[in-house]
Amino acid sequence: MDIQAVIKVLNKELGASITSDYYNRIEEWRQWWAGYVKAFHKFSEITDSGKKKERTLYSLKMAKKVCEDWATCLLNEKTQIVLADEASSVFLQGPEDEQATGGVFGNISFWDEANSLVEKAFYSGTGAFVMKLDGLLAGEDGTVLTSPEAKVRMEYLPAMNIIPITVRYHQITEVAFASENTVRGQKYVYVEIHTLENGAYVIQNRYFKSAGGVLSAAPLPEGIAERINTGSPYPFFAILHPNLVNPYPDNLGLGCSIFSQAVDNLKGVDIAYNNFNRDLWLGGKKVFYNRELTKTIGVDKDGKPIYLAPDDMLQQLFVSVGDEFTEDKKLVHEFNPDLRVADNRDAVQAQLDYLSFKCGMGTRHYRFSGSMGASPITATQYTGEKQELKQNAAKHGIVIEQAIQSIVRAILWAGKNILGQPVDPETAIVVIFSDGYIVSDDEKKAEDRQDIISGIMQRWEYRVKWYGEDEATAKAKTQPTGPVYGGRTFPPGEDE
Repeated sequence: MDIQAVIKVLNKELGASITSDYYNRIEEWRQWWAGYVKAFHKFSEITDSGKKKERTLYSLKMAKKVCEDWATCLLNEKTQIVLADEASSVFLQGPEDEQATGGVFGNISFWDEANSLVEKAFYSGTGAFVMKLDGLLAGEDGTVLTSPEAKVRMEYLPAMNIIPITVRYHQITEVAFASENTVRGQKYVYVEIHTLENGAYVIQNRYFKSAGGVLSAAPLPEGIAERINTGSPYPFFAILHPNLVNPYPDNLGLGCSIFSQAVDNLKGVDIAYNNFNRDLWLGGKKVFYNRELTKTIGVDKDGKPIYLAPDDMLQQLFVSVGDEFTEDKKLVHEFNPDLRVADNRDAVQAQLDYLSFKCGMGTRHYRFSGSMGASPITATQYTGEKQELKQNAAKHGIVIEQAIQSIVRAILWAGKNILGQPVDPETAIVVIFSDGYIVSDDEKKAEDRQDIISGIMQRWEYRVKWYGEDEATAKAKTQPTGPVYGGRTFPPGEDE
């Protein structure tokens, strides 16, 4: 999609002066996420014949791995949304025993798609939930009518599809979303513009035929209105991004990639990994032999004889060096190159340590056993080294929680005012993140047992939390069953 052409159309229609320079940076981040940046990974070597041969750098494609791991830490199957209003919770997520597949979230595969959106936002710098309503009824002036049969749908877009129009106090309040599709070989660009008018959001839809970087207006597809007066004070979109201060000028209010300050480290990883693979590729056994051991099987196009290697083995193994060796190696000499496995492994590990540190994961997130002569570490050391990951996960979680709360309120507002459901858009919404991918349950239990000893947690609270018992049952099971002497409780019949 030609983002410059879309911005040109928006500037003309809205009287704005949006620039497109920042999207060049986003495209570079996308290429690193995809694992191939031509300017870096493609290089040339001169062969012994003087010809130029293009080669591609081996790559670990760590940018995508970093974004995948952040998405896994931040938004996973253990994340919960708790709504104070029960009817709203059932509408959004289904009954308690169906919350993974029920309600609006189940219909739009919210958790799977939201996890993917976090990955997209962390590589591109920004992501957006965009709510849509299929089967929406509207009057001639675009005013939304009650539409009980309408269905909530959701799009999950990365930064290159997001064009901020108005930014207030670092929040995108008005925005356009652009996407490209192909119909019978013809490319079209769909633009959806969300703006505020008199305190309520208006959505305007535009459709363009795309040819040679030029957009020409085209009729909207059937069922899509040109203008929709939602009447909603809540935006039908929510923006999320890594919780980082964007250091780049002219960023339009968009965020920056989680690895935006670690591109040199991505290069370092791939250089080290490429050297490792090249050493393995070039490190095969070589057997140099005297030409006297060979026979000719013909001549090439220049009339030079073609020699047959002993036993018809690959020329990568057998190499003819002419008619003579030095005196002590008359006929055959075997050479086994040093693969430098330990040196290369340590180089790759060092670069991974720098990368994980720069991406906020600490220095040991990508640690392979036996590397760099590392000795085993204790559980306490391991937990301490994860503190940076935990702290940054909590920081990024603030932005993700706000985005989820915002889009949930939009869904509930549409549920009440458009779908006619008995829900409350003003209900309290709490997002509970799980750090199970960072700290194991055994570690958490050990911490809670220490809190019991310290008097911070009650024994019954521990049973409620870890055994799933209700409060009454847990208290009954932790009540003293005998007399107490000197702070100790003894079962009946075992008094001191």
